[in-house]
Amino acid sequence: MAGFFSRLKEGLSKTRNNIVRGIDSVFNGFSSIDEEFYEELEEILIMGDIGVNATGEILERLKEQVKENHIKEPSECKSFLIESIKEQMRVDETAYRFEQEQSIVLVIGVNGVGKTTSVGKLAGILKGQGKKVLIAAADTYRAAACEQLTEWANRAGVDIITGAEGADPSSVVFDAVCAAKARRADVLLCDTAGRLHNKKNLMEELKKMNRIIDREFPGVHRENLIVLDGTTGQNALNQAREFGETANLTGIILTKMDGTSKGGIAVAIQSELHIPVKYIGVGEKLEDLQKFDPDQFVDALFEVGEADLQEDDGV
Repeated sequence: MAGFFSRLKEGLSKTRNNIVRGIDSVFNGFSSIDEEFYEELEEILIMGDIGVNATGEILERLKEQVKENHIKEPSECKSFLIESIKEQMRVDETAYRFEQEQSIVLVIGVNGVGKTTSVGKLAGILKGQGKKVLIAAADTYRAAACEQLTEWANRAGVDIITGAEGADPSSVVFDAVCAAKARRADVLLCDTAGRLHNKKNLMEELKKMNRIIDREFPGVHRENLIVLDGTTGQNALNQAREFGETANLTGIILTKMDGTSKGGIAVAIQSELHIPVKYIGVGEKLEDLQKFDPDQFVDALFEVGEADLQEDDGV
């Protein structure tokens, strides 16, 4: 985990430059906590892709804490701000229920966000927990998708159900659901086509897949995870909104967090859409996808503990 934390910290360096330095300049540049101080802080958080909603809630909580703790110095606010951001991002303990029950997980999102790779990594994580995992390669439109996923399935040591190129994706899901029941798989992970959110027919297809699962496997635990590219900022938020109209989104896999200046979007998404970020990706390797830990994320963003060490060293 330590290796993941250091990669996350390194990956968030651009976001840190974007948000944290601005925040520090406010804490150090103001001599008192007044309306102007909060306005300046608000602007930096919004500009850092944390979003209007989340920023409002974070600052509201900060004002309460300043009052409760009789804080007079702006520099003393930082630890309360960090705690307030963590609170915004808490993941409910039932968020990973699908790991404990027989489940079908649809993984959706637009092309190029790292969907197929995320399915492969998720299969590896679940297999590592001793689960019997089956993958459905229902992205039949993209020529390389099936090959790529087969490679990941082999790497993870799990079975995969595929269809012919250009086949009806719903037929692959149907075959996979039947196979999952027959083989008593714990989790069926379904990779889906990169649905451009403005293509109505692709959205309809997603609804069709959901109908098939409901009909063929009633009572199975369902997850609809959307994969979002952390480098796209507010655009990722719009994609999640669009998909949310078609599918009941239960969680987010946030990818490409290694090197984005828009990492604040992780806070915004949770606050704006009330959909938890469940996994976060910082690279190409299997171990570069991990369960989302808000404490770890915010500590990596603010380099908590590290700045103190540097001060001691006279840096």
